[in-house]
Amino acid sequence: MQYFSTNRQSPNATFREAVLTGQPADKGLYFPATIPRLSDGFVRNLRKRANEEIAFEVIRPYVGGCIPDERLEVICSETVNFPFPLVTISDQIYALELFHGPTLAFKDVGARFMSRCLQHFSTEREGKTIVIVATSGDTGGAVANGFYGVAGVEVIILYPKDKVSKVQELQLTTLGGNVTTLELHGTFDDCQRLAKQALADNDLQQRAFVTSANSINVARWLPQQFYYFFALKQWEGEPPVISVPSGNFGNLAAGVLANISGLPVARFIAACNANHVVPDFFVTGDYKPMPSVSTLSNAMDVGDPSNFVRILEIFEKKLKNIKERMSAVSISDSRTAETMREVQSNYGYVLDPHGAVAYAALSDSLADDHERLGIILETAHPVKFDSVSEIIGKQVMVPDTISSLFTKTKVSIEVADDYDTLRNIILEKAR
Repeated sequence: MQYFSTNRQSPNATFREAVLTGQPADKGLYFPATIPRLSDGFVRNLRKRANEEIAFEVIRPYVGGCIPDERLEVICSETVNFPFPLVTISDQIYALELFHGPTLAFKDVGARFMSRCLQHFSTEREGKTIVIVATSGDTGGAVANGFYGVAGVEVIILYPKDKVSKVQELQLTTLGGNVTTLELHGTFDDCQRLAKQALADNDLQQRAFVTSANSINVARWLPQQFYYFFALKQWEGEPPVISVPSGNFGNLAAGVLANISGLPVARFIAACNANHVVPDFFVTGDYKPMPSVSTLSNAMDVGDPSNFVRILEIFEKKLKNIKERMSAVSISDSRTAETMREVQSNYGYVLDPHGAVAYAALSDSLADDHERLGIILETAHPVKFDSVSEIIGKQVMVPDTISSLFTKTKVSIEVADDYDTLRNIILEKAR
């Protein structure tokens, strides 16, 4: 398997090269030169296959032999060794719960897969690998946990000060060891811009080996396909509509990739919050990035989603083609909170704000089609959000893994929105 840059100014790369580089020099994103087609038999027999077997078969063509099969099987097994239950909310809507991993967020899958790939590749080279990640909430915690203690790897996390929940912040700032957390005076978009600047800094790359752990990295992005296969493994009946809470658009881009590969999905909904650059694009055909705004669903507060270029690539940059498989809507904070209260009251199910955005979007979509069923992706446990208990008027159950965080000491470095500061920290960690 070869990967090309979406900007088409950089050389093609193998999976190994794409993972280690993170982002092409021309600042595009790596994209597979061919999208594998899974056999009809494989898809029909998902129910008979173990999750680790599904993961291996899905990801193997993308790895392209860069990791031996026997090692890749172990990586896949360790990546998905927790439950992914599909639960009923209402007569029409089901939730795929993706928060049963170690940091209670869907990003545990990509972080665990990538950390193990990097660990495998790091044995083939000398010197430290610097993994840099920008986070709007859950990514950083998952990456910190996935890479914690990995020999030869230093992790640098950038998160926007005062724009993540208390639990998310504790997951970002209490590990220590090979994890350094930077508390940036700015937005997630500022964090992401600095991370991309470091990856594109040729002089820095001569002095330190820097790669990304955001979903711009193929090893973080591609394993997200697993969710959709696990959902359909538990599904009966006609292909569902799937509503995906969308911020940086890596999760949805992976879902579309799975669909193109042969997974039966009726259509997708890109469920966005007040950061509505993509819903606007669906209306006007004009893609205009905007400054991000803060919302209840903070991990989706992205004004210039990096991974949307991958969706454009899949559909040959033709809006007409995109609209045939998906729609995009914006859900306000007031509607998000209203949805959380209604679902808890009517069905006894507690949504996190991101799941509530997806639920509202799916509910609207199915309102005139009572025969159609749909799935939302519940991407994080409700306890990770300070707002949930207040909104629903009920205390959210706190898992033991979260309770223990409150006994730990926060350790972070406050930094200005300044690239030189980040660059100096990277060079220090590379020594």
